[in-house]
Order: sequence, then structure tokens, then C-alpha cells
Amino acid sequence: MELKLNRPICFFDLETTGIDVAKDRIVEISIFKVYPNGNKESKTWLVNPTIPIPPTATAVHGISDEKVANEPTFKELAGQIHAMIKDADLAGFNSDRFDIPLLAEELLRADVDFDMKNRVSVDVQTIFHKKEERTLSAAYKFYCNGILDNAHSAEADTMATYEILKAQLDRYDDLENDMKALSEFTTRKKSVDFAGFIALNAEGKEIFTFGKHKGALVDDVLEKEPGYFGWIQNAEFPLYTKKVLTGIKLRKLNNKFN
Repeated sequence: MELKLNRPICFFDLETTGIDVAKDRIVEISIFKVYPNGNKESKTWLVNPTIPIPPTATAVHGISDEKVANEPTFKELAGQIHAMIKDADLAGFNSDRFDIPLLAEELLRADVDFDMKNRVSVDVQTIFHKKEERTLSAAYKFYCNGILDNAHSAEADTMATYEILKAQLDRYDDLENDMKALSEFTTRKKSVDFAGFIALNAEGKEIFTFGKHKGALVDDVLEKEPGYFGWIQNAEFPLYTKKVLTGIKLRKLNNKFN
């Protein structure tokens, strides 16, 4: 089943130096863009992360410091990458919890303003886990009846994810072939930031999900303990979390003076 699209969608996968969204860096990114008219384009970049790649990471994806020594940095590639995704929804395998948050961090570090306000995301892993509970290689075998060669190659994983989503739509009649509906199905929780430090409560209001103010309204904390904002801004929280918190603070100030 081909995808029903109202706007382009970019399937993408990252290979990285590790799994810490705030600290780790991209070493390879592959993007496969599908347009509503059926046209497709694909690009893959090796990236110099500017920090050492741990041997444990190299053992997974095969990318070493030597392999990327002469490759461009993410900051040098950010314009091309943003140009490819800026008009598109996003999709991946475990993308909501890792790939999108890390991509956002890299773009913000490169001074490219990025958010998800006018787009949706579809996490193919969530569909798979809700339906079958498996890994990417097993998903490819289960849905596509094939063996995933070159697993942990960004390009191979990206193409496999695209094929799996189409096969999932063929298999599950209750899955709507609509990116907004798929995004809602794959959303695990109502996070305001990618990392889940700020979420929405049952009334749709922002709350903190961690620390001494866990469960407290963000507006109330900013009112009663102004220094908490500064602490978060100076601590090792993801840049996107800091951006979201700044937006909430500015909204609160605008409401106060309007």
C-alpha cells in the first residue's frame, strides 16, 4: 500500500556516538523523502562529529574516527539537511524517543531553528511494538518477508523503515493511511519537549515530569521559583527543552502585560 500524503514525509535514521541526546553527536544521517505525487529522493551523509567515536559505538555501526575525519561537520551540513526536511513530516524507527530529539539538538547547535509545531511524526517502531513487539530486523522479516542486510547502516535502516510502514498499512485494516492519524497512534505520551522533561497533564497544561517539581505546573513553578528557569538553562538539559521552557516563560510574560 502506498502512503496517502498531504505533504512530503521524510523517513530518516541516524548513526551516532552514543545514546545521550544532550551530549552525543551524529556520525551518519540518511533521509528518504516521499512526496504526495509519488516522487522520491534519498540522501545520505557521513558526518564528522567533532568528538571521539567510542569503540562501543563503532562496533555497532562500523563508523570510526578515521572514516569521518575528512567528512563535513553537522554544522556544515545543517543547511542542506534542514532544506530537505523543513516542509515535511518525519518518520523513523524509535524516532520519537531518539532520532528526532537528537536531530533537533544538532540543528539548534548549528543555529538552525527547528520545532515540530507545523508537522507530525510517525514512529514505525511504536506501531510495531503495539502490534507485534519486535526489533527492526525482525520487523522487516515479519512484515516484508526479507532479511535486513547491513543492519545499523543508516541508509539500509531508513529504507527498511519505509518498506515496513507500507507493509503495516497493508496488514492492519484499523491503521488509517494518514500521517496525522499515524502520528497520534505512535505518540507514547503528551510531551511538550522531545526529551519528556515537560509534558501536558489531563487538562492540557504544561507540567514538569522530573525532580522536586515533578507534576507541578510549569507556570506555577516559574512564578514561585524564578531561579528554577535559570538553573535549567545553565544545566545539561537538551537545547530543545530549554527552548520550550523559554517559550512558556515568554508566553507567561506576554499574558501578564496584555
